[in-house]
Amino acid sequence: MNIIAVIGSGTMGNGIAHTFAQFGYRVNLIDINQEALNKGLNTVSKNLDRQVLKGTLTEDQKAETLQLISLHTDLKEGVAEADLIVEAATENLELKLKIFRDLDTYAKAGAILASNTSSISITHIASVTQRGENVIGMHFMNPVPVMKLVEVIRGYATSDATTELIMNLSKGLDKVPVEVNDYPGFVANRILMPMINEAIYSLYEGVAGVTEIDTVMKLGMAHPMGPLQLADFIGLDVCLAILKVLQDGFGQPKYAPCPLLVNMVMAGKRGIKSGEGFYNYAKGPKEATVAAKFL
Repeated sequence: MNIIAVIGSGTMGNGIAHTFAQFGYRVNLIDINQEALNKGLNTVSKNLDRQVLKGTLTEDQKAETLQLISLHTDLKEGVAEADLIVEAATENLELKLKIFRDLDTYAKAGAILASNTSSISITHIASVTQRGENVIGMHFMNPVPVMKLVEVIRGYATSDATTELIMNLSKGLDKVPVEVNDYPGFVANRILMPMINEAIYSLYEGVAGVTEIDTVMKLGMAHPMGPLQLADFIGLDVCLAILKVLQDGFGQPKYAPCPLLVNMVMAGKRGIKSGEGFYNYAKGPKEATVAAKFL
């Protein structure tokens, strides 16, 4: 496997491109416009700089990594020669289905089509292609260059050969792959999102404040980050989208998103990416303060 195509140059996409390139793969990073691509590559460069400062990477290795990433605004051109294509677009079903219809047309025979989706059915995604055996979930964690876990999701038609290849490939990236079956939210978000939602309900119902809820979970449960802070980090819009997938997929009221979360997303409060969620990030993530709404 020589050429990897990554669709989407946002937080997850540029992290996936960074990781593959650092391990010597040629990467075609694809997005709809050059501005987004330049921003994504700049993020990769900054993250590589951090590795150089920590002494885990040399300047020469940084340069070699960046040279392996090429930028493309044309999907057909970007995926034509790729052996593996990893879709890391927005967590939106219709968008992903459109991308995979196009990939089925543009990708070469035998290419593996993977989605970085955190909750959407791989079986559904594969259904719009003629190569279901080659479609698989490859759910990286954020930040991709740092986090070890990759959820490898088998769709209904995913072949043993495809699964084995992606499991071994993930290990070669110094990741720990975990094979799971294709049900809403898989494992990570099926467990994580109800916890985050319950934390938001605890705030909504006045059980405790933002800092208090996060402190209980950090000190009492040894979580590195409180659930409300984590929700801001993930993106409140992403949390809402995943909860809706769980609610629709299982039809159970326990997955219904808290009204406070719904209102915050409608008001444009999406967490770190918008500058405010449960915390205010005007001075940056390291100096976040509780948002005025919750004081």
